Order: sequence, then C-alpha cells, then structure tokens
Amino acid sequence: MNNSQFNTRRSILYVDGVTVDFDGFKALNGLSFIAVPNTIQAIVGPNGAGKTTFMDVVTGRTRPTQGRVIFKESIDLSRYDETAIVGLGIARKFQRPSIFPEHDVLKNLELAVFKRKDILNSFFFRKKNLNNKLLGDVANKIGLGSVINEKAGSLSHGQKQWLEIGMLLAQECEVLMLDEPVAGMTDEETKKTSSLLRDISKERTLIVIEHDIDFVDSLKCPVTVLNEGSVLAVGSMKELKKNKSVIDVYLGR
Repeated sequence: MNNSQFNTRRSILYVDGVTVDFDGFKALNGLSFIAVPNTIQAIVGPNGAGKTTFMDVVTGRTRPTQGRVIFKESIDLSRYDETAIVGLGIARKFQRPSIFPEHDVLKNLELAVFKRKDILNSFFFRKKNLNNKLLGDVANKIGLGSVINEKAGSLSHGQKQWLEIGMLLAQECEVLMLDEPVAGMTDEETKKTSSLLRDISKERTLIVIEHDIDFVDSLKCPVTVLNEGSVLAVGSMKELKKNKSVIDVYLGR
C-alpha cells in the first residue's frame, strides 16, 4: 500500500506494509492500516488471522520483519520498546483485565498514572502531584464513581473491564488498543461498553479487536477484516455482512 492511497497527514497511526515472519510463517503479510484521531476502528477475522500480532507490533512486543509503524506522522515505533511506547501515548488492554484486585478503584487509577512515568519521575512522584479531578472524572466516565473506594476484586466482570479501560484513560494516552473488551460480559454490560467506547472516541483513537459481531455493529465504525495476515476487506459491518469473501472466511464459519 503506498502513501498516495491515504491522507497520511491526518493519521495518528500508520501501519505501512508490515510483515512478521516467524521462521517462514507469515503472521502478518504486507499489512497496511491507518487510524485517524478521535475515531473507533474495529478489527475482526478468524483465529490466526494476525489480529494479536498486529497489536504486538504496534505496542512494541514484536518487531516487524519488514515495513514500518508510524505514530503521529513522524515517530517510527520500531525504535522504541513497550514501555517507551506507552510513554509516547499508545496503551493496550488485554482480553483479561489486568487490575490490582486488592486495591480500591481509585488506587488502581493512581497506579495507572505511574505506569506512564519513566523510572526517574516515578521515584520522585508523589500522590500530591496526582490530578485527582482527572481520576474522579475517569471514574465517573467508566461508571464506577459510586464504587471508587471499593476493592477492585469485588467488582463484577464487566466493571473490572471498565476499570481497566479507565486505567488507560488515566494514563492520558492518545491511542487505546482494546483486545476483546466485552468478552464474558452480560448483554447489559456489553450495551454500556458500546456507549462508553463511542463516548471515549470523541477524545481518543480506539482500535478494537472483537469477535462479537453484534457488538462491533453497535460501534457504528469502520471495520477491517484480516485473513492470513493481510487485509481482506474494509467497510461497515452492514457492508461486510454482504461481502462473499468475508462470509466465506469468517462470518459463515
């Protein structure tokens, strides 16, 4: 994919012809993807399509064999490790919530702020320097303001997922990468999560990997379908449900 196909000047994240070769197996094969600020984009596809490897490359966990990943038009992410990439403004939520169950909701949000500090700053970082208004606003946004002093371990599964999303917001990252954010949720929690993510996308860029097609449809966002490490199709969920190739390799299974 060449630069002329996209207006890369508006991109916040540009994945350009990335291949990841594991001893002859191409987990990604010339994959290109672009995200613009303050949007949601969903990524779907069958198991083994390359979705997790895509996230690994963007967040510095895996180095591409070839191609490049450009953040905010000029930052080559291949020069940075995972911790540094969080510091630059890209955060990732894994499928299982990574929270601190023995601490209350507020403390979890505070600890998330530390994660984006470098070692030197963290050493001198003090609670008085925390933006308590920010943390309170985050707790309210994720629907946990009323339980901010309760232990995270006592929350429902859906609330734990929201807390981890809140922890990403507390880091004030510009790109949030979410891996199956509604896995294991009730229908009501899934509905609330859709509303939450659409609200967050007014101020952040969200990239969502998900298997729940109805949930993806509810996000009303562009969807990229991956297959065998490459982009198979891009469009709305409504359009993709009519795409024969997508039906054959993914939706029809």
